[in-house]
Amino acid sequence: MTPQQIALIQESWRKVLPISDTAAELFYSRLFTLDASLKPMFKGDMKEQGRKLMAMLGMVVSGLSSFDRLAPAVKELGRRHGGYGVKPAHYATVGEAFLWTLKQGLGDAFTEETELAWAAAYGKIAELMQSKQKAMAP
Repeated sequence: MTPQQIALIQESWRKVLPISDTAAELFYSRLFTLDASLKPMFKGDMKEQGRKLMAMLGMVVSGLSSFDRLAPAVKELGRRHGGYGVKPAHYATVGEAFLWTLKQGLGDAFTEETELAWAAAYGKIAELMQSKQKAMAP
């Protein structure tokens, strides 16, 4: 990711924060529409799950400028997700739901350039998360 892409992500994230509860609801609704088989993985309070999602995303967004320091936390996140039953194929569905959510929440501010930046960031994060899962596979 380029410094410009990181700046676009961080700038757009500041616009998501005021609507974070709505964004989380949109995300999970879209995720379960795309793949209803994922819903049983979420057993707790979905509002709380949404808050955890937004907090984790905030941590990632703020750490993009120093990705090497962020990488261990992302790898650990991948390890935990593997324990929840997340499979490599799920990452594409999550990415699709996430980008769709950003488009809904940001409207016209979700430019093509911003979308490409977010897609690059998600790809890098998802790849790192999956690398931890693959390393643990039997």
